[in-house]
This record gives sequence, C-alpha cells and structure tokens, in this order.
Amino acid sequence: MPFGFYIIMAAQFFSSLADNALLITAIAVLIQMAAPEWMTPLLKFFFTVSYVAFAAFVGAFADSMPKGRVMFVTNLVKIAGCMLLFLFAWLAEPGESHYREVLFAYAVVGIGAAAYSPAKYGILTEYLPHQKLVVANGWIEGLTIASIILGTVLGGALISPAVSARLLGFDLPFIDFGIDSPPEAAILVIIVIYVIAAIFNLYIPGTGVDHRVPNKNPLFLVHEFAHCVRLLWSDKFGQISLATTTLFWGAGATLQFIVLKWAEVALGYTLSQATLLQGICAVGIAAGAVIAARFIPLHRAVDVVPVGIAMGIIVIAMVFARSVVLAIPLMILIGALAGFFVVPMNALLQHRGHILMGAGHSIAVQNFNENLSILVMLGVYATLIWLDFSIYTVIVLFGLLVAGVMALVRQHHLHYLRSGPLPTIPSDTQHVFIPRQRKELQEAAKPANGSPPARE
Repeated sequence: MPFGFYIIMAAQFFSSLADNALLITAIAVLIQMAAPEWMTPLLKFFFTVSYVAFAAFVGAFADSMPKGRVMFVTNLVKIAGCMLLFLFAWLAEPGESHYREVLFAYAVVGIGAAAYSPAKYGILTEYLPHQKLVVANGWIEGLTIASIILGTVLGGALISPAVSARLLGFDLPFIDFGIDSPPEAAILVIIVIYVIAAIFNLYIPGTGVDHRVPNKNPLFLVHEFAHCVRLLWSDKFGQISLATTTLFWGAGATLQFIVLKWAEVALGYTLSQATLLQGICAVGIAAGAVIAARFIPLHRAVDVVPVGIAMGIIVIAMVFARSVVLAIPLMILIGALAGFFVVPMNALLQHRGHILMGAGHSIAVQNFNENLSILVMLGVYATLIWLDFSIYTVIVLFGLLVAGVMALVRQHHLHYLRSGPLPTIPSDTQHVFIPRQRKELQEAAKPANGSPPARE
C-alpha cells in the first residue's frame, strides 16, 4: 500500500475513536439528567437523521474538492457539536433536564459525520486500484473496528469513577473552570482526539482526480441524487450489496444498544462495564474483517450472504447467555460473522457505485439507505423499550428479522443467477470499466420520459 493510505487510516482511526467515545459519553449525560431509558437510542437516531436529510448534498460536496479537505472541514463540524454538548452539560444545574439540547448537540456531530463519510470511503476508490479494494476495506474496517473497541472502552473509562476522578482533579493553578462531572471532563478529552484527526486530514495526499463544483441548484442535486439511487438499485450486484449492507448497518446500530441493555439485565453490568462487551464484539468484527480481506476476492463477494443468515440465528443465543463465560465467546462469534460478511459486500458496493456514478455520489446513496434503515430499526427498538418489552423478546425478534431478510436476499440473487448473465466483476487479472463504459451504463439507466429505469 502507498504511504498516503496509512495517513488516511490514521485520520479515520482518530475520528472514529472520538465518535465512539462520544456516544458513550452522551449516554452518560442523559443518565446524569435522569432521562427515560427509551431516550438513549434516540441519541443515535438524531445522529443518523443528518445522513438521510443531507444525503442528496453530501455526495456532491465530497466530489467537489479533494477528499482530505472535505474530511478536515467535517471534523471541524464534529468539534463544534462536541463543544455544544459540553456547553449544555456544563450549564445544566443538578436535577435539570436538557434532553432536547443534548440531542441537538449530538445531531450537529451527526451532520459532520454525514458529510465526512462519503469522503473517507470515496477516497479509497480514487486512490487505489480496484484489485486492492477488498484488502483496503479489510484494513479500513479492521482499523475502524479497532477504533470502535478502543473508543467504546475509552468512553466507558472516561466516565468511570477512577479515571473521571483524576480528570476532575486536574486544574490549572488559580483557575477554576467549573468542570465538576465525569461527562464534562470526558467531552474535553474527546475534542482533543477530534483535533488530532483534523491534523492528519491536512496531510492526506491528493489523488489526481479532477474535482469540479457540481450544479449548486438544490433541486438539481435532489433530482440527481434520486437518479443515483435508482441507478444503484437497478444494478443486479448493486441492489444485492446495497440491500445487505443496509440491513447490516441498521442491525448493527440497534445491536449496539441491545448489548448495553442485555448486559445490564442478564449480567448486572453498569454502563461502563457493558462497554467492554461492545469492545469484545468489535474484536470479533476485526478478526472477521481481516479473514475476509485475506480469502474473499471481489468477484466472490456475494458468496458471503449465507454468513449474514447465520449471524441472525446466532444472535438469538444471547437469550441463553446469563454469565460472562458464555457472553464473551458469543460476542466474539457474532462479531466475527459480521466482519466477515460486511467487508466483501462493502467493497462490492463501492466498486459498482464507482463505476456507475462516482465515489462520492455512490457512498452518499449507500449512507442514505443504510441510515434510513438505522432510523427505522432504532425507532422500532425505542418503541419496544417504551412499551416495556423484555430485552429477551427484542433479541429474538431482532435475530429472526436479520436471518429472514438475508435469506430473502439470497433467494433473490439465486433468481438472478438463473435468469441470465450478471454484470462483470473484475478479478485480479481483469481491468475495471473505463470512463466511456461508465458513461454508457449511466445513459442506459437514465429514465425515459420521466419513467423509472428498467431493471436489468
């Protein structure tokens, strides 16, 4: 891998590290304000709204300038959201409830993340040849999972009594900043991590791709985005990979909160302790991602769909795990299946999107669908908790949903295999489509007289 790839990885690592630590800290802020339990998943809900609301614009923004500059600007937005969260936590008097303000601040961080995502993934297809995409995704996903592990553990550690006491005990001579709660101190540490990520963003190399400002008319951008959505969903490989990753990320976001609640009910863990189980699950994801990057080439990516079915079935086993001895290997296994599954599907989706519409636009379409899934699944989960459903009932419903949808996707792909030839996926010895072929594909998929494009 070229040296610039490692700078990209460093920037992604620190930004993701701060993202995951911030979620745990924001949950601690809500707990400190005695917020009802069903509000906890709404943090992720409000964070994710930005991905859906601005989906038509962030792809064009990511393609309008060098990706490193986009990542730098959006990290500054994340820092602004952190500062708002700190301000609301700092101004709150004991017993006061500022739920809306906390959700708003976290939503601002979500705006930065929504604009950051097309750049961090889109730069891979610009910077690397197609035969290195699965390997690069393996590295990026593995490092991202490492940041999730460390970020989640870091967030739990920062709000733990031992670490927070040291942070709160640190003061400059003769100056009292009035920081008197663990979440406030934790947020300041997280802001520093975001600043480190922004510094790395400044040193991301150029890719040589011509970045031109697209049409700035919002209506045009919405129309163009809608066309890109239809274009990717009409592609035989695009719709399979998009359907599976959409379900995966919606399920993954929901599982993050399910594990926290399950650890509390089944194991009697506190929030700080439960984050360790999230980290253990992430260890499995990293292992699965590395194995997939080593053994699954791009042209065989669809072969991993049955792994998604198995993951949904095995999740149900959480109902029977009432001790740490069973919980730890189960979390590792679920994570390993998830990592092995998502890396090839992500690479396939990026490859098809890059061919059909360009890196930034394709990632924006991917984010729109995946985060719409997150909104729906988190909304359902919050509703079930509000209705006082048992966490064990939620786990069973969750596992059956994942396995069932993955099975339907598998049947859909088998139907395509029987119905005719599929688009060519390059192996290590084949060349990716040249720009002229991309243009031909786009022209063929354009709607005629305003009607939606026909499926292949």
